[in-house]
Amino acid sequence: MKNRTISLETLLQEGRKFPPSDPFRRQANIQDPDIYQKAAADPEGYWARWARELDWMKPWDQVLEWNPPFAKWFVGGKINASVNCVDRHLSQRQNKVAILWEGETGDTRRFTYGELSEQVNRFANVLKKRGIQRGDRVAIYLPMIPEIVIACLACSRIGAVHSVVFGGFSADSLRDRILDAHAELLVTADFGWRRGKRLFLKQSADGALTQTPSIENVVVVAREGTPSKECPMKGGRDHWWHDEMGKVEASCPPEAIDAEEMLFTLYTSGTTGKPKGIVHTTGGYLTGVYATTKWVFDLKENDVFWCTADIGWVTGHSYVIYGPLANGATVVIYEGAPDWPEKDRFWKIIEKYKVTIFYTAPTAIRAFMKWGAQWVDRADLSSLRLLGSVGEPINPEAWIWYHHYIGKEKCPIVDTWWQTETGCILMTPLPGITTTKPGSATKPFPGIAAEVLNDSGERVEVGGGYVAITKPWPSMLRTLFNDDERYVKQYWSKWKGIYFAGDGVKRDEDGDFWFLGRVDDVLKLAGHRIGTMEVESAFVDHPAVAESAVVGRPHDIKGEAIVAFVTLREPAKPSPELIEELKEHVVKKIGSIARPEEILFTVDLPKTRSGKIMRRLLRDIAVGKALGDTTTLADPSVVEGLKRQYESIEAG
Repeated sequence: MKNRTISLETLLQEGRKFPPSDPFRRQANIQDPDIYQKAAADPEGYWARWARELDWMKPWDQVLEWNPPFAKWFVGGKINASVNCVDRHLSQRQNKVAILWEGETGDTRRFTYGELSEQVNRFANVLKKRGIQRGDRVAIYLPMIPEIVIACLACSRIGAVHSVVFGGFSADSLRDRILDAHAELLVTADFGWRRGKRLFLKQSADGALTQTPSIENVVVVAREGTPSKECPMKGGRDHWWHDEMGKVEASCPPEAIDAEEMLFTLYTSGTTGKPKGIVHTTGGYLTGVYATTKWVFDLKENDVFWCTADIGWVTGHSYVIYGPLANGATVVIYEGAPDWPEKDRFWKIIEKYKVTIFYTAPTAIRAFMKWGAQWVDRADLSSLRLLGSVGEPINPEAWIWYHHYIGKEKCPIVDTWWQTETGCILMTPLPGITTTKPGSATKPFPGIAAEVLNDSGERVEVGGGYVAITKPWPSMLRTLFNDDERYVKQYWSKWKGIYFAGDGVKRDEDGDFWFLGRVDDVLKLAGHRIGTMEVESAFVDHPAVAESAVVGRPHDIKGEAIVAFVTLREPAKPSPELIEELKEHVVKKIGSIARPEEILFTVDLPKTRSGKIMRRLLRDIAVGKALGDTTTLADPSVVEGLKRQYESIEAG
């Protein structure tokens, strides 16, 4: 498909559907369309069958104990996550590659399952040597290097609880998470790479550690093997990873962990108040990520699986570490940015490692669109057989571009919806049996009871409402760390015994789900509820637009008016004429109710380091509020520049 061009307008046909191809259907892991009904008829039996595919040290006594909103799965069972991700593969896969790692600067490392086992065992002994016991919390603040996987699995081996903090977070963010988790040991690195620059993590960590009395030991990875000169070490507290690993045995017996013991905490940033420490336990979480990896991605023995998420986020936990490794997969891990040193880095990695399954975010896909298909054409992507999307709703236009230019119209796309709190994918196509639609996450994964409800908790058969999970599922969060009250209020107070995800959704006549984004991202225009994603998709449908973010601001007549922040594709240039053209384009796509009040052109949009657009800050700009916390932004200067630009327009 080199040099083949076709207009997106031609591809984007209303109601376009993509059934699985016959060759894919015939080889798919799940081919039974009745699996949904079978799972719904006996959900506990269904999940127990999945759990039995894992290795247990002691069988469970009871599948589910449900005291809403508190769940226990596989009660009485004993299991170890590191055994399921490493040890159980050694008899058949000892020499199979588990991890293919590439650093941003081009350095590479690979670990077979046998080599990964030795590293995990050694670091588990390092943790024990430094006083870490079962139930203790270990903070991990690392770049995307193999040691982050090793550290997580080593914690799980001895029953310690890992709390990964994204390596792009500030010292203050790290401090807050260490304090809330009461972590006793920190694992960090002298530095990591991002867009050709060194990020000195140990220096940031030292800033946090001045206010974290619970930390007794710090283990520091030398990113390039030789300790960096810019890495100060505090005697008695700080220890080099390589020194520690050389002083311990290569064998550490795994602990028999209760199914309901904590595996990890992971903090989500709240717009107000302290971050929420999501608690995931071992048996149910591992069951959920194992099952979804196998069926959603149609994982086979010879696949090379690349989820581009950072392990600092839940997607990295579930679909870089635990899901793929529990299945015995070969996993690609990349440290750097997708556009460094050039905008074809991802495609070159796919070509180099012959990646077969590629799972990335709509934000990245829209960036690829903006850069242009000429970058894609510089690499051979023929190894790909399945594509995935995660992180936020995907615009139909981005879906079609992904399908056409990356998948070469032969790869199924699994558009997935889930959350840090849900642990694993809850809404997704099953690629062997689901007819997909651009922009729709289609149906709940078998065994997941999801509904569309209105404010009163009544079922919406066709139309918009809130997504609600009406029955417990194995990988669900158990609580918020040391805060049961906030857990109940946050997720279970809207409807009795039903999980409120906080996302708006529409259900179509086929029963398929279309996510609209967070409830806060639903506009109320003259009595009509319109998702920001609908308006953003209309903008991106225009050939001049690369990306857009839409927010509402108060309006005396309509209730809310639409303010749009738009980035353009080259060679388009901002102009009053283009503003009017875009307004008319949105009206044509949605209707006059959605006509934007204002359009502001911008070179970039404010995004978190995980790539999510911070619409909250854009709303603050649109209504003239003081900007809140911007420490989680990839580039805080973007939002400050936008604020000045917007204020100057308003003043003019």
